Amino acid sequence: MAIASVNPANGEVLKTFAAISDEELAKKLDLAAATFKTYRQTSYAYRAERMLRAAEILENERESLGRLMTLEMGKPIQAAIDEAVKSASACRYYAEHAEQFLADEEIATTANRSYLHYQPLGPVLAIMPWNYPCWQVVRFAAPALMAGNVGLLKHASNVPQCALAIEDLFLRAGFPVGAFQTLLIGAAKVDQVLDDPRVVAATLTGSEGAGIQVGISAAKRIKKVVLELGGSDPFVVMASADLEEAAATAVKARVANNGQSCIAAKRFIVHESIADAFEREMVRRMEALRLGDPLDPATDLGPLATPDAVADLDRDVRRSVEAGARVLTGGGPAPRPGCFYLPTVLADIPRHSPAYSEEFFGPVASIFRVKDVDEAIRIANDTRFGLGASVWTRDPAERERLIDGIEAGMVFVNKMVASDPRVPFGGIKQSGFGRELGPLGIREFANIKTVWIEK
Repeated sequence: MAIASVNPANGEVLKTFAAISDEELAKKLDLAAATFKTYRQTSYAYRAERMLRAAEILENERESLGRLMTLEMGKPIQAAIDEAVKSASACRYYAEHAEQFLADEEIATTANRSYLHYQPLGPVLAIMPWNYPCWQVVRFAAPALMAGNVGLLKHASNVPQCALAIEDLFLRAGFPVGAFQTLLIGAAKVDQVLDDPRVVAATLTGSEGAGIQVGISAAKRIKKVVLELGGSDPFVVMASADLEEAAATAVKARVANNGQSCIAAKRFIVHESIADAFEREMVRRMEALRLGDPLDPATDLGPLATPDAVADLDRDVRRSVEAGARVLTGGGPAPRPGCFYLPTVLADIPRHSPAYSEEFFGPVASIFRVKDVDEAIRIANDTRFGLGASVWTRDPAERERLIDGIEAGMVFVNKMVASDPRVPFGGIKQSGFGRELGPLGIREFANIKTVWIEK
């Protein structure tokens, strides 16, 4: 795949890049390994000072960075600006808490002293997606750098300018040369990088297929890997829920980032007693969304990232309709230039259709009707994914049943699923393993060393 910025709103090629040669790649890996030897010895105060400066740059330059994100992958401009600010919050969070999270932990044994001691691992390869081109990278980089590791970024090939901007961000923040480097390489080179003994671990956010390949590559070399993959997240609405709030949030949860989010709500599981009203309200709100230029602040829904994304989404919608699903609104690409897809709501979803359990990466919602909480849990779990879930109820017993019964790494009650630097993020089943963010996220790429002092 070419390494190029292509504006998905109009197809304009903004800039192209040549992939680095094997010789250039080897030099970058040498630099990462050499930098780690000294960087790992720096103090938390040294790292925190630079991480806080990175946060300031993100906040001060949020407008220009937001515009770059919008131009490269099409998210609405305000969402892009907010992403830069959110990335700054992760930098601040780990600057302020890394030392606490990685402090020695005493363990009661018969020894004179026994404890856990956390140490950095080395150069970590981050394989990142295009849908949150700044946030996805920073939520890896902030804890990794604060832990004393160094980062190597293989970003998605359609957001190279964002990738280079993030490398420049950490350099301008004062991190040493080699502490964080962008690798302009294609996906075919990932296995080669993982095979290099200087690279000690990897993290990937992306598709199920990409996760399988990286998981195999890492396993062959016995290297640590964290995988955050796809999701077909349920959004469960029971009869006791605040219907208006649930419906309004349902639309936001489905079309955030133009519907291109692993934690976007995709399957809306609604109690039959309120299903008619929920469908009407959701259709009304989806039809009211304004499609258009993502640089226009009045736009609610921008384009999908690539023409292939439109084709893949439309193929799965058509297959679902052919299997018996009913289109309540939308149902196809928008009749306009660019990679736009109409806000779509499907109902009467057949079990053996893509809309039943697959991840639709775009503004398409699937609505299911259920008679009780047990049926809601059954449908919620009837997918190979297990990333997040949003449940809406004011009944304490229902709430506990849903929290306990839904197979997911995250459950949000009366709120849409979201990432937050303070809480761990990740899934189970085919949604991956390991955790990002929170105190657990910074420990994923640390050697958790047991120390036993007898006397």
